[in-house]
Amino acid sequence: MSPHRAVEPPQRPLRARVLLILWPSFVMAGVLEMLVFAIIDPVALQWPGADTLQWSRSAMYSVAFLVFWGVIALSTAVTEYLMRDEVN
Repeated sequence: MSPHRAVEPPQRPLRARVLLILWPSFVMAGVLEMLVFAIIDPVALQWPGADTLQWSRSAMYSVAFLVFWGVIALSTAVTEYLMRDEVN
């Protein structure tokens, strides 16, 4: 009987890891933006207790997409970091 050894996956280059984080989060940010703005009119958005934001629709879509992308990318990066620590 041969003893079982833990097989470690090969270490991916930094570029590959970054792309594995950014690409899926980019796609999901687009999906989330479509879902959110199918329900919410971006022109009607306002800060609590303030008037409506005076931004164009394009500006609202762009800022929302970048926020969604950043949050999802951060979540994916944390997952990748935790999985890497689990393997090591």
